[in-house]
Amino acid sequence: MHQLSRIFMTAAGLMGAAGVALAAAGAHAAGADLLNPASNMLLFHAAAVLALAMGGAPRMLMVSGGLLVLGAALFSGDLALRALAGVKLFAMAAPSGGILLIGGWLSIAAIGAFGRSIGNSRQS
Repeated sequence: MHQLSRIFMTAAGLMGAAGVALAAAGAHAAGADLLNPASNMLLFHAAAVLALAMGGAPRMLMVSGGLLVLGAALFSGDLALRALAGVKLFAMAAPSGGILLIGGWLSIAAIGAFGRSIGNSRQS
C-alpha cells in the first residue's frame, strides 16, 4: 500500500472514531447542539477518505482526500470546541473547513468528468 494511502486510511479511522465520540458526547451533554453536525461531518467524510485510500487513487484524488481531511478537521474541530469548551478554534475556522470540503468534492467531480482515469493510477 502506498504511503499516502496509509496516511489517509489512518486519518479516516481517526475521523470515524472522533465522529462516534462526538455523537456520544452530544447525546449526553446538555446544550451540545453543535456536536451533531461536527460528528456527521467527520463520519461522512471518513468514509469518503477511506474509499480514496483503499482504491489506490491517483495523486489528484489524493489531493482531494487531503482537502476533505483538512476541511473536516477545521469544521468539526471548531464546532466541537465551541460546544465543549466555549471557544473558537480560530476566526472563520468552520466556514474555512466547509469551503475546503466543498473544494474536495468539486475536485473529485472534476477528476471524474475530465480525468483519464479515477481508478488505478497505472491505468490510462
